[in-house]
Parts: sequence; C-alpha cells; structure tokens
Amino acid sequence: MENMTLNQFSTAAASKDPVPGGGGVSALAGSLAASLAQMVTNLTIGKKKYLEYTFELTDLRKELEILRVNLLGCIQKDADAFEPLAAVYALPKDTPGYQEKMEDCLRKAADSPLLILKYAARIIDLDERLSIIGSKLSVSDAATSVMLAHGVLYGAYVNILVNTRLMKDEDYARNLEDEAIKILDEYSVKALNIYDDICKRLSE
Repeated sequence: MENMTLNQFSTAAASKDPVPGGGGVSALAGSLAASLAQMVTNLTIGKKKYLEYTFELTDLRKELEILRVNLLGCIQKDADAFEPLAAVYALPKDTPGYQEKMEDCLRKAADSPLLILKYAARIIDLDERLSIIGSKLSVSDAATSVMLAHGVLYGAYVNILVNTRLMKDEDYARNLEDEAIKILDEYSVKALNIYDDICKRLSE
C-alpha cells in the first residue's frame, strides 16, 4: 500500500473500502511530518552559521529517516490488522472461540495506532530541537512538521479507542488508553507551544 501513488492513495481513502482509513492516513501524515523535519536538517547541514551542530543534525537526520520509513510501514500494518478483525466481525457470535478471536484481533488492531502515536511524539521532540538549531530559512517547515505530527497524535489516539472500547479485558484496555492519553496530553501541548514559539519569532 505504501507504494501507491498519491492519487491512488487519496482515491482509496475516499472510497467506501475500510482501508486505508484513519490509521493509515495518520501514518502517512506522520511520515510527511518526518520528511519535513528531515528537510530542515538537509537545508541546515553544511551552512557556515550552523557548523557547530553538524554532528547533531546528522544524527537527527538519520533518526528522522527511520521514522519516515517506519511510519510508511505502519500504513500496511494498519491495513493488515484490520483484515482479520473484519473477518471475525463477519462470524456469527456463537462461533466457537469467537470472543477469544475478537479480543486478539482488537489488540493487534490497536498496536499500529499506538506505534504511530509514539512515532509522532518523537517527531515533535525532534522538531523542538530543530526549531532551535535549524536554519531560520526552514523554520516554517519545522512548524508545519510539528503541526502535522500534532494532528497525527489525535488520529492515532481515536484509532486506539475504537478498538479498546470493544475489548472484554477491561484492565488491558484501560492500561492501553492510559498510556495513549498520557502521550497525547503531553505532546499535544508541546507541539502547540513549539508552533507558537516559531510563529512569534517569525513575526519579530
């Protein structure tokens, strides 16, 4: 799925097919957020004014490339997790082992958005640093990146909830939701602060 053209992907997302859905689109948006942050490193490395940050920027660029690729991979992971879940939904509820199968599929379906959520949080961390040591000519790209990641947080979070609400293991569901909301609460505020700080500096 990650090898689709932009037109193919957006057309598929607009269709009545369940995938790519919110999880896959969140993963794509996260990958683009990582791409923009990586562009900031590429536009900064080698510039005389920022030579003291060369090694740090090189490390950030490497990590962002890993995040970009991993998030693209989450598009397919999210789709792959939905297929068996849809198959269980189609079964009669009195099918032997129905609830166990459903619980297993719901857990797997929640794994990908949790991963996307964590990746988005990490991109926000890196954007924070890039907003300081990145070229001022590309700081608007860091701001765009951080707000894309901000949206990804919410997209990933709701795709966790849509699965946990159906889980019979309430402790597992609650722990997963608690982990997710902690990340969402911290990083949604952090992303907005980074964005506001960049906008203020651009307005000076």
